[in-house]
Amino acid sequence: MEHSQPLFVPVRSTSPWLAVVTARLPEGGRVGLAFTSAEALAAAMGRAQPWTRLSLAAQRALLAPLGVTGIRVDPVLVAAPLTGTRHAA
Repeated sequence: MEHSQPLFVPVRSTSPWLAVVTARLPEGGRVGLAFTSAEALAAAMGRAQPWTRLSLAAQRALLAPLGVTGIRVDPVLVAAPLTGTRHAA
């Protein structure tokens, strides 16, 4: 589904820049995350999660060089990354 309004996209600071947050699916693939409201983002990721407003097209353009082609809109639960776990590169 295409959204005509900018969405709320979680970001992390890579001072002085912002980077969009990606998530891993249970199958291992990476996806971008976007939300239709700040409330939906806070419910899934916590109120402390920073965000920016982006169109889907802009988010796709930022994720494409990373090989990320999917974007999940309004995911209900976004789990925190596992710590102390090594992933194969």
